[in-house]
Amino acid sequence: MGAPTVTEVAKGVHFVEGDAVNWVVLADGDAVTLIDAGYPGDVDAVRQSLDLIGYRPDQIAAVLITHGHIDHIGSLPALLGGVPNHIPVYLSSTEVRHVHGEYREQATPLDVVRNVHRHGFFGWSMHVVRAGGTKHVTLPDAMPFPSGGLLGLPGRPVPVPTPGHTSGHTCYLVPDVGVIVTGDTLVTGHPTSRLEGPQLLLPLFHHDQQQTLEALDTLEALDAEILLPGHGPMYRGSLRDAAARAREQGFAGSH
Repeated sequence: MGAPTVTEVAKGVHFVEGDAVNWVVLADGDAVTLIDAGYPGDVDAVRQSLDLIGYRPDQIAAVLITHGHIDHIGSLPALLGGVPNHIPVYLSSTEVRHVHGEYREQATPLDVVRNVHRHGFFGWSMHVVRAGGTKHVTLPDAMPFPSGGLLGLPGRPVPVPTPGHTSGHTCYLVPDVGVIVTGDTLVTGHPTSRLEGPQLLLPLFHHDQQQTLEALDTLEALDAEILLPGHGPMYRGSLRDAAARAREQGFAGSH
């Protein structure tokens, strides 16, 4: 896959834009927290993103996952399998069952075929195949968060439950620098969307559309001015305004 673009958006917070999905690296001293990790085909890009900010995979203190879709967990078996020390992978207790393979909540190949005539779907689906997105990846060693509230990890991230896109989706607030990592609850672009700026993914990508809308209420209450989405560019500005704009536009491209 292509080389990633790495931007330090705040002290120690690095936003990585891959070919079709983003991830975040929180650096502190000689260790980092990795939030999400791209498709299986993104493993070299994840390694390169770490190298570009001066770290190695074995300096990952922990991996945090927003949700268990292949484009957010796909590279982890290869990435972590090559590291001699055990690196914990944390996510919500509900989403742990998802990445363990106990259930699946995601758009199916049939959903994609039914929508292939829509804007951007053909090119996006071809990328998914090239990136290994048709593989079934599980993370059998993934665990629930070790504690509630602020996590004792590089960057001091705080899990924010935002069910909807999946039943256990989690955003991550980095309160020290006013950053929110929103995964797929609130994005700023996608190959299948004609919209730009804060928006919701198409309905077919969400497990529960109503909960996804309600998750915007949760985000609105947070103190953050830098939004780092799972898809699309970084957004600087009021999180309340971003959520309101997403509500106003509705589910991207669905009207």
